[in-house]
Amino acid sequence: MKLLFDENLSPRLVQLLASEYPGSAHIHAVGLGEAGDIEVWEYAKTHGYIIASKDGDFFEMSVVRGAPPKLVWIRRGNCNTADIVELLRAHRESIELLARHEDGRYLAID
Repeated sequence: MKLLFDENLSPRLVQLLASEYPGSAHIHAVGLGEAGDIEVWEYAKTHGYIIASKDGDFFEMSVVRGAPPKLVWIRRGNCNTADIVELLRAHRESIELLARHEDGRYLAID
Protein backbone atom coordinates (compact mmCIF):
# COMPACT_ATOMS: atom_id res chain seq x y z
CA MET A 1 0.00 0.00 0.00
CA LYS A 2 1.80 3.06 -1.26
CA LEU A 3 0.72 6.67 -1.15
CA LEU A 4 1.39 9.44 -3.66
CA PHE A 5 1.58 12.66 -1.65
CA ASP A 6 0.17 15.71 -3.39
CA GLU A 7 1.99 19.05 -3.55
CA ASN A 8 0.00 20.42 -0.61
CA LEU A 9 1.74 17.89 1.66
CA SER A 10 5.38 17.86 2.72
CA PRO A 11 7.86 15.73 0.75
CA ARG A 12 9.28 14.69 4.14
CA LEU A 13 6.21 12.47 4.65
CA VAL A 14 7.76 9.84 2.38
CA GLN A 15 10.65 9.31 4.79
CA LEU A 16 8.66 9.89 7.98
CA LEU A 17 6.08 7.25 7.02
CA ALA A 18 8.39 4.81 5.19
CA SER A 19 7.73 1.96 7.63
CA GLU A 20 3.94 2.34 7.51
CA TYR A 21 3.61 3.13 3.79
CA PRO A 22 6.62 1.62 1.99
CA GLY A 23 7.05 2.56 -1.65
CA SER A 24 5.29 5.89 -1.24
CA ALA A 25 6.41 8.98 -3.15
CA HIS A 26 5.83 12.72 -3.37
CA ILE A 27 4.70 14.17 -6.69
CA HIS A 28 7.84 16.31 -6.93
CA ALA A 29 10.05 13.20 -6.68
CA VAL A 30 8.29 11.58 -9.65
CA GLY A 31 8.45 14.66 -11.87
CA LEU A 32 4.89 15.89 -11.35
CA GLY A 33 5.62 19.08 -9.43
CA GLU A 34 4.01 21.31 -12.04
CA ALA A 35 1.44 18.76 -13.22
CA GLY A 36 -2.29 19.27 -13.16
CA ASP A 37 -4.67 17.12 -11.16
CA ILE A 38 -5.52 14.88 -14.12
CA GLU A 39 -1.85 14.10 -14.75
CA VAL A 40 -1.38 13.24 -11.07
CA TRP A 41 -4.53 11.11 -11.19
CA GLU A 42 -3.36 9.18 -14.25
CA TYR A 43 0.13 8.67 -12.82
CA ALA A 44 -1.30 7.27 -9.58
CA LYS A 45 -3.64 5.01 -11.54
CA THR A 46 -0.87 3.70 -13.81
CA HIS A 47 1.62 3.12 -10.99
CA GLY A 48 -0.68 1.70 -8.32
CA TYR A 49 -0.65 4.59 -5.85
CA ILE A 50 -3.33 5.84 -3.50
CA ILE A 51 -3.39 9.64 -3.71
CA ALA A 52 -3.02 11.45 -0.38
CA SER A 53 -4.15 15.06 -0.62
CA LYS A 54 -5.86 17.95 1.11
CA ASP A 55 -7.26 19.06 -2.27
CA GLY A 56 -11.03 18.72 -2.62
CA ASP A 57 -10.65 18.51 -6.41
CA PHE A 58 -9.37 14.96 -6.05
CA PHE A 59 -12.47 14.08 -4.03
CA GLU A 60 -14.66 15.38 -6.86
CA MET A 61 -12.61 13.38 -9.38
CA SER A 62 -13.04 10.22 -7.32
CA VAL A 63 -16.81 10.68 -7.31
CA VAL A 64 -16.96 11.30 -11.07
CA ARG A 65 -14.24 8.94 -12.29
CA GLY A 66 -14.32 6.20 -9.66
CA ALA A 67 -11.28 4.16 -8.77
CA PRO A 68 -8.49 3.49 -9.42
CA PRO A 69 -6.75 5.39 -8.11
CA LYS A 70 -8.15 5.65 -4.64
CA LEU A 71 -7.88 8.73 -2.48
CA VAL A 72 -7.07 9.54 1.12
CA TRP A 73 -8.63 12.98 1.47
CA ILE A 74 -7.11 14.81 4.42
CA ARG A 75 -9.72 17.29 5.58
CA ARG A 76 -7.83 18.77 8.51
CA GLY A 77 -7.33 22.52 8.12
CA ASN A 78 -4.13 24.27 9.11
CA CYS A 79 -1.76 21.70 10.55
CA ASN A 80 1.89 20.82 10.41
CA THR A 81 3.70 17.79 9.03
CA ALA A 82 3.80 16.09 12.44
CA ASP A 83 0.00 16.33 12.59
CA ILE A 84 -0.29 14.69 9.16
CA VAL A 85 2.09 11.90 10.22
CA GLU A 86 0.02 11.25 13.33
CA LEU A 87 -3.21 11.31 11.32
CA LEU A 88 -1.95 8.84 8.69
CA ARG A 89 -0.57 6.52 11.35
CA ALA A 90 -3.83 6.62 13.30
CA HIS A 91 -5.83 5.75 10.17
CA ARG A 92 -3.48 3.14 8.72
CA GLU A 93 -5.94 0.31 9.25
CA SER A 94 -8.75 2.22 7.52
CA ILE A 95 -6.44 3.10 4.64
CA GLU A 96 -5.47 -0.56 4.32
CA LEU A 97 -9.17 -1.50 4.17
CA LEU A 98 -9.69 1.12 1.45
CA ALA A 99 -6.81 -0.36 -0.54
CA ARG A 100 -8.23 -3.88 -0.31
CA HIS A 101 -11.89 -3.04 -0.90
CA GLU A 102 -12.66 -3.20 -4.62
CA ASP A 103 -15.57 -0.77 -4.48
CA GLY A 104 -13.86 1.81 -2.26
CA ARG A 105 -13.05 5.15 -3.85
CA TYR A 106 -11.90 7.42 -1.06
CA LEU A 107 -11.41 7.81 2.63
CA ALA A 108 -11.94 11.22 4.23
CA ILE A 109 -9.98 11.75 7.42
CA ASP A 110 -9.63 14.72 9.76
